[in-house]
Parts: sequence; C-alpha cells; structure tokens
Amino acid sequence: MRDLLGRTKRCLTVAALALALTLALAPAVSAGGTAGAQPAEPAFTAAGLANLPALPPVLDCAGLTGLDLGGVTDAPVTIRSAAVVTTGAPAPYCDVRGTIAPADIIVLRLPVNGWTQRYVQTGCGGLCGSANIGYPQAATCPPIADGTVASATTDMGHQGQNDGSWAAGNPQAQIDFAYRGVHVTAEVAKAIITRFYGRPPAYSYFNGCSDGGREALMEAQRFPGDFDGIAAGAPANNMVVQNTFHHAWNVLANRDRNGDSILLAGRLPLIHDAVLAACDGLDGLRDGVLGDPRRCGFDPGTLVCAAGQDPATCLSPAEAAVVRRLHDGAVDGRGRRLEPAVAHEWGSELDWTLFVPAAQGQRVGSESFVLSFARYLAYPNVVNPDWQLADLKFTAESFWNTMQSASYLSAMDPDLGRFQRGGGKLLLWHGWNDQHIAPRSTLAYHDALRRTMGAKAVDSFTRLYLFPGVAHCGGGEGPNTFDILTPVMAWAESGRPPGKIIASNVTGGAVTRTRPVYPYPAVARYDGTGSADDAANFVAATPRQEPRADYRWLGERLYSHGYQTWCTAEGTELRCRPSETWLTRRGTTRD
Repeated sequence: MRDLLGRTKRCLTVAALALALTLALAPAVSAGGTAGAQPAEPAFTAAGLANLPALPPVLDCAGLTGLDLGGVTDAPVTIRSAAVVTTGAPAPYCDVRGTIAPADIIVLRLPVNGWTQRYVQTGCGGLCGSANIGYPQAATCPPIADGTVASATTDMGHQGQNDGSWAAGNPQAQIDFAYRGVHVTAEVAKAIITRFYGRPPAYSYFNGCSDGGREALMEAQRFPGDFDGIAAGAPANNMVVQNTFHHAWNVLANRDRNGDSILLAGRLPLIHDAVLAACDGLDGLRDGVLGDPRRCGFDPGTLVCAAGQDPATCLSPAEAAVVRRLHDGAVDGRGRRLEPAVAHEWGSELDWTLFVPAAQGQRVGSESFVLSFARYLAYPNVVNPDWQLADLKFTAESFWNTMQSASYLSAMDPDLGRFQRGGGKLLLWHGWNDQHIAPRSTLAYHDALRRTMGAKAVDSFTRLYLFPGVAHCGGGEGPNTFDILTPVMAWAESGRPPGKIIASNVTGGAVTRTRPVYPYPAVARYDGTGSADDAANFVAATPRQEPRADYRWLGERLYSHGYQTWCTAEGTELRCRPSETWLTRRGTTRD
C-alpha cells in the first residue's frame, strides 16, 4: 500500500489521497461488525488540513549518521550528527546536521513522537550564510505549533561573511546562493525523511520572506516539483535592482554636493504625522494605518516652512525634495525609472531609518547592502573590494551592464505553467510599509503573472495579500502577526482557496487589535459597528476602481521568460548558459 500511494500521489486528488492514507493506516475492523471501532475521523480539520495519521520513526535518530545518500542529489552528502533534542520546541525532535558537497550546510528537525507526514522548508534572509530553521509568520500554523512537522533549511553554500566576500573567486557558492542550495536541500531532506519514517512526505511546503521570498519564487520557477505549496513573503526576486539602484538611491538621493545627509531621522515623525493627517481617513477609518497607500496623494511640498515658521515644525525645500525622491525611487538623468514606481509607500516613514541616518557621518543599512552586493556579486566574475556608491552610474548603459547577473540571481520569470500544472499553490504577501523591498515590486510581478498566464489561470493557483501598516517581513504599526502557512496547506490539501487572514497587534503578550486582510484586490472595510480593533467588525470590499497601475520602467522586460541562465563553476570563473540572450545583448547597448 505504501508503494502504491507513493507512485500514485500526483494522480490522486487531494481528498482521495488523504482518505486513502486514513484507510490504509486505520485499525482493522473485525469481520463480525464494527463493535469497538473508533468513530472515523473527518478527512479534514476545521482549518482545512488533511487529517493525516501521525507516524513514528522506523529508524533510531542516531542511526541517520550512517545513511547512504549516494545518488539522491548531484553531489555527495555527509550527515555529521543526529541527536534527539527535548527542549526549546513543542515536542522532541531528531536534530540532523550535514553537508551537501561542496559546502551547503543543512539542518533538519524530525519529530520523534508522531510525524503528520508534512515537510516544511524554511528560507534564509539577506545574503544568508547560516542555517537556522525559523517560521516567519507561521509559528501558529497547527503542525508547527504542535511540533508534528518535519522541517529543514540551509545556509545556501557559504558560512558567515555578510559583506559578500564569500563570493570572491567562489563561483559554486554563488550558484548555491542563486538557486541550487535550496533545491538540493529539498531533495536530500525528503530522502532523509523517507528513510527515517519509512515513507515520503504526503505534502511539502516552502516558507520564506525577503531573500527567502526570492528563494520561494526561484523554486516555483526553476524546480516546480519540489513543493506542493509555497508562501513567498516580501520577495527580493528583483534582487539585482534591489541591491544596487534601489538601495543606492536611498542613500545618494539624500546627499548634498558635500556628501552630507540632507534629511536626518529626527524629521521622520514630523513627515509621518503629516501623511496620516492627509490620508489616514481615505479608507473610511482613522486608525493610524493607511489601508491602501496608493490612494494617498501626499505632497511633501506642503511641509516646506513658511516665512517665520518654527523650523522644528516644517521642512526646508531641500528636505522636502529628498522626501519626494525617496518615495518615488531611482531614476536616470532623463527621468526614466530604474526600478518600479514608488520605492517607499506613504505611511512607512517611521521605518526609513534603514536609509535615513540619525546623525551626519552615520553609515545606514542601505549603503552596506549595496557595498556587499556590488563588490562581489552584482557583476559576473568581477571582484572589486574598493567599489563605492559613486561608481554606480544612474544611466541606461550602467543599468543593463549591472543587470547581467539577474539571469541567475533574480527570480522574475512570470511563466509558472509547470508549477501550476503540477498542482502547486502560491501565496504571495507583502507589508505595505516595507522599508527594504517595495511592495509595488511584488504587485508588478503579480501583474506580470496575469499578463503572461492569463488572469483565470493565475487565480487558480495564486493569491496575493497586502498587509496595511506592516514593515519588512513583520513589525510596523499595523496588525503584524499572522499565520501565512496554514492557508497554503489548506489549499494544497483540501482544495480550500485562501480567504481572509486575521492579523493582530500583540503587546506584552496581549492582543490589542485584530484586522482581516483579504486576497488582493479586496480590502477590509469597517462596517460601522463595534470596536475598530476587532476583526469581526470588518467586511471585504473590492474597490470599483483600482488605483492607476503604472509598471513602466527601464527594466520591465526582466519580468519575462527566456533569459534565465544555468551556471557552472570552472575554476574561479562562473560560466552560464545560454551564453547569449536578449539580456546579454542589452548589456552592450549605448542608450
């Protein structure tokens, strides 16, 4: 029966698979009748998850160190340690640590008291470099909360060195970071799970945010068979633009001719208060959060000091101009956009400390991001530890030259046909107040999906959620705690499409506000009764007219299929195929 189910999983409906597993593992009923038999459990829980029987291991945890994993993936696998851990988790688990050659460190957690046949792989943020299992916006997902899910993660082929220097002369590490590390980890983790429990996962999921969101989309695009469901939060899928022109603009747009910062962080609350005064009520409720910042037409010029006005209550013309530039995003000398329109939404100003310094001479996060990336990763086979922000030219020629690494580092392919046809489910999400990655970048990708595959096809396997007031991967002033993974699981397992997600503000362990968030383009509207801090008093509303979407920018063709490359390491050089695409030809333009 186990072999039969394994061979036919992809052909069964989700409901049939869950029922088959339940029947296969249920206690036998005597021929004389049903006396003494337990009532049959429902096929699905109230949350829409399959009621899969919990399975014990068929191997000792320590015995995993002797597994022969030859042929599981494209390189040798070494399991260095396997030991039972009984603290710091909801239930005891077998902690497994190993390496996929040449240098992908992997970590697994395998429940020892009842595995409910699910596997969750978690992503890694920033430039990664460490293997730590975490569940961003999924800690309350039932199988995670009760410790019955198997999970794993990887450092993506390098350890530490967040300055990017790990990539110097190490093309294999760049390939592992680009796309290989997450894929081979999925292959090896599922093989270990199969040996440990005697059967493969019934369902496999990926959950990541930021670079983890890029990893999630890279999986859907390049390895569509790895996961049944994917949650991609605030994806850095436009990685090369993100870590060059976007963050460099954050810094340079705020410098005067002497290199000093024009706007300092102490001015941000003043700007934020003015934005809320102008736009907070546009969603029908004054609650300190903009429901849809695209509807806010705030003009920083209204804050310019009048004659005799206390300068503590207003901005200089230069400061107001910086606010406008930071909101609008990078452009070249002719005004052409070098990133999707609107880099930072109105309402997110309190989190602009990522790139607006508190004092002169302070290095901000945005500058560190660009230096780490541009010196070692942005330009294929180029290492330049002396590279500075001034070396990045805001021109079309510089843009296309910089974009060459997007063929393997970015995850912008909108053709997810293979993922869809395999039954995969994708949940995209982004916080409207994200200070790192522009929410409209995710909107642009979602729009590209619909243009490429058709709206009906995309709606059959994808949902997008935009969380008001939520900063990068969490935090912010809006309700910022929610479960993003259970809806994906329910969609994959019972066919229940995701509906509203309840987000909460939690202060000192107490919930102070709840708010529903609906699949885009629907938004939450207060029904006018009861507390505005209670999600029960909101309903879904789809605006009659969406705010005008303008996705015109110099790199919009990056949201396309056909220029992506596959790379190999040849000594200290990266070699990618195909060697010529429209992107490589654009890299030679003089526009």
